[in-house]
Amino acid sequence: MLHQLSWKVGGQQGEGIESTGEIFATAMNRLGYHLYGYRHFSSRIKGGHTNNKITVRPTEVRSIADDLDILVAFDQETIDVNYKELTPTSIILADARFEPVAPEDCIAPLFAVPFTEIATELGTSLMKNMVAIGATTALLNLDESVFQSVVEEIFGRKGEEVVAKNIEAIQKGREAITEQIGDRVGAWALAPADGQRRLFMIGNDAIALGALAAGSRFMAAYPITPASEIMEYMIKKLPVVGGAVIQTEDEIAAATMAIGANYGGVRSFTASAGPGLSLMVEAIGLSGMTEQPLVIIDTQRGGPSTGLPTKQEQSDLMAMLYGTHGEIPKVVIAPSTMEEAFFDTIQAFNIAEQLQLPVILMTDLQLSLGKQTVAPFDYSKIEIKRGKIVDALEDTESKDYFRRYENTEDGVSPRILPGTKGGIHHVTGVEHDETGKPSEATGNRRTQMDKRMRKLNYLQFDTPIYVNAPHEEADILLVGFNSTRGAIEEVQETLNAEGIKTNHAHVRLLFPFPADEMAQLADKAKKIIVVENNATGQLANILKMNIGAHAKTTTVLKYDGTPFLPRELTNLVKEKI
Repeated sequence: MLHQLSWKVGGQQGEGIESTGEIFATAMNRLGYHLYGYRHFSSRIKGGHTNNKITVRPTEVRSIADDLDILVAFDQETIDVNYKELTPTSIILADARFEPVAPEDCIAPLFAVPFTEIATELGTSLMKNMVAIGATTALLNLDESVFQSVVEEIFGRKGEEVVAKNIEAIQKGREAITEQIGDRVGAWALAPADGQRRLFMIGNDAIALGALAAGSRFMAAYPITPASEIMEYMIKKLPVVGGAVIQTEDEIAAATMAIGANYGGVRSFTASAGPGLSLMVEAIGLSGMTEQPLVIIDTQRGGPSTGLPTKQEQSDLMAMLYGTHGEIPKVVIAPSTMEEAFFDTIQAFNIAEQLQLPVILMTDLQLSLGKQTVAPFDYSKIEIKRGKIVDALEDTESKDYFRRYENTEDGVSPRILPGTKGGIHHVTGVEHDETGKPSEATGNRRTQMDKRMRKLNYLQFDTPIYVNAPHEEADILLVGFNSTRGAIEEVQETLNAEGIKTNHAHVRLLFPFPADEMAQLADKAKKIIVVENNATGQLANILKMNIGAHAKTTTVLKYDGTPFLPRELTNLVKEKI
């Protein structure tokens, strides 16, 4: 039996490729397997090659598999694009309709299965994906009943006849491939799973759920890949708890609406990707100057300009840290797992209100859209911290303005919500005194600047760096952020097994940078290798700016729009040793 199975379905966008992968993955999840799914899709609504690669294990998996065991192809392009991932023990199941041909150097056998023909005989060619699922059940030696509940959930509203036809399509697909492969039925069977129930979600779902758990009741956003799923999730869920989502005319309006709602006392946020964040930069400065909480989700993708809207990249880092006019305190957080995406979102809202500043939660496309199994979140760990909100004033008859920007020891001033008696004050993006009245006096400017910047000294953030450092003195320290964590973890395990002492540090708090913690780890390593999906080594440069270590720091960079694979990354790291 296999400890790991890698299964991929591919075809033209709009042909049901995503739903085929979703049905397969959901069924495997319900059997108790761990999964990691990653979709390759084109920047268009319909047409263009798309595929969904799903890695399945009885144990935890957090990266995309290097190889491919089963390739389900609905067109020739799927074979031509993906066959090099196959091994001699792999198999191609291709729809006989397009007369599939294996490339000359393909090392895996190809079986033409009449997916479309069988589906058409059953009533509609749309069921060809269910025929393909049936063929997969034979290879994995799975009973068709595994998919019964999934089919009922998806097609139940269309009636019992439709459900029955889809179940029949699965059975026919199983029979069709069994006739061709004979005694190889079950050759790709997986070791048994533990049967436990787990969540199966993309990172955007974890973030959206985190926003709900944090008490957010308003979201303003403009649709953009790969952030749109956050907005779509909130559109469904926020009204249930008395909240609302507004689709704005652009990202400028989205950010300023979120600032306004926070000013009114409602926990609010927005989400976008690189192009949208560029438009929000002035509003981020407004949040910092007016000391209004603001949570922004940045789901990185390939740039610049429209760039690669549906592909992986980590090139927004410098822009998120330093892309502003003037100087304000801000916090930039980079989760690397589903659990962190959920809990870091809650932390982002708490920090934004406690320190009264903008917080950017930065992900990347692989983390945002990669679909993974995860244990149910422990809601008992959730704490809501709203900071210095003043509910009522003792002296409500005073004619003096409320000192909204009072110069305090920790830099955080009392915050009062609109309508509170005696709390009148001025709010402006212009430099101002303690009551908000515009002031360009040099002494006041220094006082207010120092006050705002002082906030970061009081930042409390759980685990600014995820550390796996088994060696007191390491040959290599691997450093990354966001979705590279899974691949780096596998590389670390491989190198340690080969006798190369390898530690791993994954940065979760990017600003303010945890320099002291990182310096301690760097001092214990002969060489630092920073792994990132961009062309200029942005994280490596941040590292050098904060801790030095120029001589022993190098990079492994990938910026072709695809994520790192474990074996690929292992080889690239070895080249740097």
